Amino acid sequence: MLITSLQNPRVKAAARLRDRRHRQLQGRILIDGNREILRGLQGGLRLIEVFVCKELCRDPLGGPLLDRIVQAGAEILEVAPPVFEKLAFGRRAEGLLAVAETPLARLAELVLRGDPLVAVLERVEKPGNLGAVLRTADAAGVSAMIVADARTDLYNPNAIRASLGTIFTLPLAQATTEETLSWLRSRRLTIFAARVDAAMPYTEADFRGPAAIVLGSEAQGLTSAWSGSDIRAISLSMRGAADSLNVSATAAVLFYEALRQRGSSR
Repeated sequence: MLITSLQNPRVKAAARLRDRRHRQLQGRILIDGNREILRGLQGGLRLIEVFVCKELCRDPLGGPLLDRIVQAGAEILEVAPPVFEKLAFGRRAEGLLAVAETPLARLAELVLRGDPLVAVLERVEKPGNLGAVLRTADAAGVSAMIVADARTDLYNPNAIRASLGTIFTLPLAQATTEETLSWLRSRRLTIFAARVDAAMPYTEADFRGPAAIVLGSEAQGLTSAWSGSDIRAISLSMRGAADSLNVSATAAVLFYEALRQRGSSR
């Protein structure tokens, strides 16, 4: 049956998921976009229901993806364009929007193998930056990412969209800074903290063994917790008027330097 009313209870409940408080209350998240939904399925995410607007399903990925969604057991709800517009996040309407259970993202469930490279993002405030760093971490082969003392919701629709769905496929955890430090130390990872005032250029750091790269927010940088004797502070050269890069740009430089070193060592 085609849903045409904006007052439909299922539509209203899904629309509320754009708000962090309702995501927490319902234990659900909203996923808008074909690539994002597909990567959610690839990451083992449990889809509860999927809203479909057939008039907007023009992406070649849409048909096979819908078949896969049906096989996964999600309920399909067909909606009219005005209803889909109410639910959609942003302007990239592709005709499919999913409601899923919120992933647990527990630190205790992260499993590291070989010589892992772990990314840590402390006190991130903007969901778009979180998603962009996740996307870069995925591309550069980072083993896992920990979000410490987050100031934003991990599964904000902006974070999901900016990550292109890699938020569901890259091993991810959320914890306090203290828990994160303890976890890294217990696994004997070399910790590199990106700081504007660090004396060591990032090009002199050796990322080839088990390591963690720690990044802070643009507004305040890293907290003093990341200044222990066992933590190596590294910096990027800043030769213009600005004193720092966007955190996603810094992440890209450091992750790909680590990838370069690790590739050449193998």
